[in-house]
Amino acid sequence: MQAMMEELDTQRGPSRRRALPVLGAIGLVYLGSLAVGYHINAVVLAIVLMIALCLLRVPVAVAMISPALLGALHAGLTMQDSIAALNDNLLVGAQVGMTYVMVGAFAVALARSGLLELLAAWISARLGTDAGATAGGVRWTMFGLFIAASVMSQNVIPVHIAFIPVLIPPLLAVMNRLHIDRRAVACILACSISSSYLLLPTGFGAIFLNEILLANLNEVGGPLGLTVTADMTWRAMFLPVLGILAGMLVAVFVSYRRPRDYAAVSAVEAPVAPAPRLRPGQLAATIVAMAAALVCQLAFDSLLVGAMIGFLILGASGVFRWNEQDDVFTEGLRMMAQVAVIITIASGFAGVLSATGEVAPLVEASARMIGDNRALGAAIMLILGLFITIGFGDSFASVPILAPIYVPLALALGFSPLATVALLGASAALGDAGSPASTITLGATAGLNADGQHDHIKDSVVPTFIHANLGMVVTAWIAAMIL
Repeated sequence: MQAMMEELDTQRGPSRRRALPVLGAIGLVYLGSLAVGYHINAVVLAIVLMIALCLLRVPVAVAMISPALLGALHAGLTMQDSIAALNDNLLVGAQVGMTYVMVGAFAVALARSGLLELLAAWISARLGTDAGATAGGVRWTMFGLFIAASVMSQNVIPVHIAFIPVLIPPLLAVMNRLHIDRRAVACILACSISSSYLLLPTGFGAIFLNEILLANLNEVGGPLGLTVTADMTWRAMFLPVLGILAGMLVAVFVSYRRPRDYAAVSAVEAPVAPAPRLRPGQLAATIVAMAAALVCQLAFDSLLVGAMIGFLILGASGVFRWNEQDDVFTEGLRMMAQVAVIITIASGFAGVLSATGEVAPLVEASARMIGDNRALGAAIMLILGLFITIGFGDSFASVPILAPIYVPLALALGFSPLATVALLGASAALGDAGSPASTITLGATAGLNADGQHDHIKDSVVPTFIHANLGMVVTAWIAAMIL
């Protein structure tokens, strides 16, 4: 987990020589438009500047707040009104952000139990010493394990990507002997994680589908006559998810099926360390905590409550010391703080865009430009969503940014409610797997680069971008046209 956080930190910090020309060009275009009397739409100005700043690795909070305020001032709002619009809309995002913080604390508590290490050590020892197993059998067993772990990390045991730097490094020795291309594993992890929260409405899927996607659709679309129910979200996302799964199959069976050699590194090839021992009571408490978290989440429709109860059970049962609760919670807060902050600020960003009053003119102009060509409209919305999300690497935070524009535009173009859900959900999810700043790609790199032989950009970002996104663009476009 510490390696994952260090990897996240190393991906920051753009070159000043790259940033200044880009920002200078945007500034010249803006000043030129003012000189000739052309009014740039405030929403367009804010989004373009936000994307540019995110791609230049400016801290996401700054890259979202500053363009929002600039757009509001450009639209004629005072600084006081701009700040008020930002603050008034932070509360919605803060509710989801607190859920992330609690889930982070629960994830760290589970990691402290030693259950993940125990599972990783057992699997590594079993695969590494099973002489009767064929190379193909071991390969597909590991691939199946990675898929199952990815799904459970999002929907059953909500530890997000914390399992990757625990589970993957002990298996690198086996992967090296089998000459498995780690780019295929990166695609398996990214595609499985993305598919899980986009389709299954528990765990992180409950946050994305119900607390974010459904809530924003009804908040923005309600005054326009759009009503979306919980069962419509996963149904609308079914076809887009098929595109992600198709990309994963292409990665495994076509793109990266050939053997790839890696150097034997002693730190990785060393014998597997003895598995940590869990007392029967601790193991039982860990299982009870996971089950209670899932049951409470379903019963109360609250992942926050479920994660909190699971955390309390682990603390009270002695899985970690009672006086370590603050440390465990703080570590979980640190792990999830970035995502929680981005989601909170994204709601404020969307609120400022709405306060400018220039969302409706943008939608009307876009609808006139597209005309009756819904196919073109769907393609433009999906591609724009891809570029916005890849900028800061978080699909959860993209929904409140895109919803004020996408929902009215989709309805103006005559898309059905299900098609509108598919367009918004897929547009927000595109770019998450494949963004340099995404927790998914950073988590994959943290596990696969344990021996220094897996490059973050070439081996995680580029492969996952191609295989998780291109197929989803096609299937999401089909979903928009037929639903």
